Amino acid sequence: MPINDKLAMHGGAQVRTAPFTRWPIYGAEEERRLLATLHSGQWGRLSGSQVAEFEQRFAALHGCRHGIAVVNGTVSLRVALMAAGIQANDEVIVPPYTFLATATAVVEANAVPVFADIDLATFNLDPVAVAAAITPRTRAIIVVHMAGQPAELAAILAIAKQHHLVVIEDAAHAHGAMYDGRGMGSVGHLGSFSFQSSKNLTSGEGGIVATNDDDLAASCRSIQNCGRIAGGLWYEHHVMSANYRLGEFQGAVLNAQLDRLEEQTITRDRNGQYLAARLREIPGIHPQVRTAATTRHSYHLFLFRIDSAAFGVARPAILQALAAEGIPVSGGYALPLYRQPLFLNRAFGPYLPEIRQSLDYASVRCTNCETICAHEGAWLEQSLFLGPRSDMDDIARAFEKVYCQRHALAGGTA
Repeated sequence: MPINDKLAMHGGAQVRTAPFTRWPIYGAEEERRLLATLHSGQWGRLSGSQVAEFEQRFAALHGCRHGIAVVNGTVSLRVALMAAGIQANDEVIVPPYTFLATATAVVEANAVPVFADIDLATFNLDPVAVAAAITPRTRAIIVVHMAGQPAELAAILAIAKQHHLVVIEDAAHAHGAMYDGRGMGSVGHLGSFSFQSSKNLTSGEGGIVATNDDDLAASCRSIQNCGRIAGGLWYEHHVMSANYRLGEFQGAVLNAQLDRLEEQTITRDRNGQYLAARLREIPGIHPQVRTAATTRHSYHLFLFRIDSAAFGVARPAILQALAAEGIPVSGGYALPLYRQPLFLNRAFGPYLPEIRQSLDYASVRCTNCETICAHEGAWLEQSLFLGPRSDMDDIARAFEKVYCQRHALAGGTA
């Protein structure tokens, strides 16, 4: 591993100068479907065929009988919570290391997010912490498959069964990922996916709820479609809901994108495993630990922890050095969700008026999450993993170079 080259940030040559794979990837099939939809004049879900086709294909790919496409991933979480029967002031357990929507969707369902810590090695919900967070008011658990690695579903489902809780899979990172041979969304009671611009399957915006439960699916479909029910009158509305339907242009793009998903997921997983093996050889770099039940990781993100003591400098300096070598790297979430101002200030708008003042997120402590946010966490984005193995070699060489030149990075001599 010894690399004696001067760091790029100190005037040396960059390890990587070529661009990585550009995202999104698109081509003639997106154009064909979009133009066909345009010329059909059927631009909405109710009269067109693209979204209905996509719902069926996406659900089948993930081992689910039902897919209900909606306007975005946040809405898909909220629809899932409403379909699950979550009521005002119920508690829903969520991880603190995830995008804001996992927790704010709970608030928008007029329920209380309760934060349980993550595992330091996997970045996913710790089942022990989940069990400790349950109270008589707990009604559901939202399990995030962080970065595309399936969470410890068997353990969490066992806890949920014991306490009669609903398990919702937040699979916004996990298109095409598999747990013990099963697609995400098919293991818990409901699954929620996002198609936002950065996601492994994208139409710019959009989301879907997937499930194998016929009753939950019917409830989701009603909530998605203004409270209508199968066999009812058109202006007959049974539940509080809205028009959350996905549009046909997005459905057209998603159908074309779905044609590529399987091959892209296999490529990401292969490259991710290869890079993880390379980086584990570098002192102080700890890639996300892959669990035994992970059949396939979708690598929406490549997560890793940095032990700054092994480098002699803090995380920001290491990330800056990697970026100078041509590797686009992020420090990840800087704050646990319970440290976000909206939770500290209980800025919940019209939601939770009766118990808002009793909620004290300032006193929440999830030590593993805080360690990752403040000192150790970092990630690479999914598009880097769509190229050849030589791209992974460049990334690994940049990490090796920064480690070998750590004394120069710290201000000493190389």
